[in-house]
Amino acid sequence: MCKTAEQIKELSVLCERVLADKQITATLDQVTTTIINAYKTGNKTIFCGNGGSAAEAQHLAAELSGKFNFERRPIPAEACHVNSSFVTAVSNDYDFTQVYSRHIDGFGCKGDILIGLSTSGTSENIVNAFKTAQTKGLTTVALTGKTGGALDALSDFIIKVPSENVPRIQEIHLLVGHIICEKVEKALFGDEH
Repeated sequence: MCKTAEQIKELSVLCERVLADKQITATLDQVTTTIINAYKTGNKTIFCGNGGSAAEAQHLAAELSGKFNFERRPIPAEACHVNSSFVTAVSNDYDFTQVYSRHIDGFGCKGDILIGLSTSGTSENIVNAFKTAQTKGLTTVALTGKTGGALDALSDFIIKVPSENVPRIQEIHLLVGHIICEKVEKALFGDEH
């Protein structure tokens, strides 16, 4: 089998493992319900990640704040890193490990949802953001790899992708994020379409 086919097969096998894991699917349903309820009470969703996970965080925030499958009003969602002046100022004046926790401290409100994407679960800036979120009454949701890392103990909900392969974990994170966006959009706006 060629390398390309092996990579596709690896993702396919991982998808099957995720599908068969009742804990993952149950947690995904609980997370979705929690986000829907947060929006119904006027709260928002905040995402954070680093590197490729930052790109996914921003992408998923755009799916919620823009639209996913159909025309509807926007709902509040944003990724912590999108204000480059804030990110670089905090990184310079404090350090990068504080950049997301300061964002949550400044913009997070009780009842908001914080979703952190970290394949290792040990990214210090995300760990610090979850600690701050806990003190402020946000619900914390972690999307990680196999072990969950430090985020395991700091999360109200955690979805641990059963893999150590970073690209495959990120691909499942995107799938999970898209499922959340689709269900949230349908629950909040489905009657309009």
